Amino acid sequence: MNNIDESILKVNLLSYWIDSTEKTKYPPLQEDIQVDVAIVGGGMVGITTGYLLKQEGIKVAIIESDSILQGTTGHTTAKVTSQHGLIYNKLKSKMGNEMAEIYANANETAIKVMEKLVKDKNIDCDFQQQSAYVYTQSDEYVQKIVDETKVAAALGINAHYLEETPLPFPVKAAVRFDGQAQFHPRKYLLALAKEIDGDGSYIFEETRAVDIEGDNPVVVITEKGKKVKANKVIIASNYPFYDKPGLYFARVYPERSYVLGVKIKETYPGGMYITAEDPGRSLRSQKYKDGELILVGGEHHKTGHGKSTIVHYNNLRDFAEDTFTVQDILYRWSTHDCVTADEVPYVGQLAITTPNIFVATGFRKWGMTNSTVSAIILRDLIVEGTNQWSPLYNPSRFTPMASAGKFIKENVDVAVNFVSGKLSPVSVEKDININEAKIINVDGQRVGAYKDSEGNLHLVDTTCTHLGCELNWNDAETTWDCPCHGSRFTYDGGILKGPTVKPLKKLN
Repeated sequence: MNNIDESILKVNLLSYWIDSTEKTKYPPLQEDIQVDVAIVGGGMVGITTGYLLKQEGIKVAIIESDSILQGTTGHTTAKVTSQHGLIYNKLKSKMGNEMAEIYANANETAIKVMEKLVKDKNIDCDFQQQSAYVYTQSDEYVQKIVDETKVAAALGINAHYLEETPLPFPVKAAVRFDGQAQFHPRKYLLALAKEIDGDGSYIFEETRAVDIEGDNPVVVITEKGKKVKANKVIIASNYPFYDKPGLYFARVYPERSYVLGVKIKETYPGGMYITAEDPGRSLRSQKYKDGELILVGGEHHKTGHGKSTIVHYNNLRDFAEDTFTVQDILYRWSTHDCVTADEVPYVGQLAITTPNIFVATGFRKWGMTNSTVSAIILRDLIVEGTNQWSPLYNPSRFTPMASAGKFIKENVDVAVNFVSGKLSPVSVEKDININEAKIINVDGQRVGAYKDSEGNLHLVDTTCTHLGCELNWNDAETTWDCPCHGSRFTYDGGILKGPTVKPLKKLN
């Protein structure tokens, strides 16, 4: 970590959304139960779907391995927008105008559904209408933004081409979507969660699902052997923990991004922003005590890739200081989300051969509207057997023009990381500093060693318990991360993030 400024590590490694809300206290599953629908995953998809299904008189059980709304949902930038980068011209070119129109209609509808829920239920979640911008400072992206504006407007989105924005620096071009919004995701979803639990429906925390058996009924097996029997099961665990029939490990890859919560001297100009080009930069404001918190995000990369993750926080800090007068940095956090080969989420039956098992994954870090879209699709498929958006979101779709190149690239990348991790030479250096990790050789075995703040050494087998890739160290968050499928582990081997369902083997 030479020449890396580690001062950013003094900032709270904590999401503002989690810090500003109370921790939930739902019980773990302690006995076998039977419901109509079991939902694995207590994030935005799980909670929204559970709420919509219960409104239909369906008894549901949500099973969460940790506490609800503390995973990807609790670490988002929380933009409620149909503007997902430069997506619409790409969809039209590779999948046709009809599919692009479905995507636009679905995500615009999601904004209206969420706004109506906030109003009807009087949910205090800082829901606020904002315009959303994609901007560029590169000549290379100007025509792409022109094309995106034309296609989005033709699809019915309130889109406008601009050559300047309210931001305090010049841009080459921008597209603005009006009628978008921002909110506090946990305040919104915690309110919905309260309406799920009870009357034959349940939320269980600290309950990890490890397998699924049967097809009618379907049985979810948990880590401690307790079972949930259901007519239908929904896998809403970000990356599907159960993957036997769908081969999602070959069709989905995880991508990581970072956020700083900063206080600035200036008044924020309003709006939500993201760059068209890399390195990605995202900006939005959030009501904070008697002022506002500016969320500075970006720096995306595949999970488990890159040498030092501290660099990403430093880059965001530099961008914030170049753009505003930064008075303080109060929070830092990161998250990862899944990306599909054609960049459209998979929502529907897990596979043709599993008509009673459903999945929702692959939101590409645009999960606020796409989670709501998913919940609507899943409710309709379970209640009515059909949904108007399914032709686009169907996990069994075949889109060779849109996905072939990325499918090959990502699977070659997985293979390279799998093999190189097995063959790369390991360090024989055992002098490890406080709060440092190294790969060491112990009797010919590749071992991950971390020394904590009290000088205790923690040794783990660095082979991922999901599909056997070798893990990489994340120095900004003191975790072992999988470069193949995104599983993440604590320094002493505990599970932080699936798809794995087994902790690392401890070696001391």
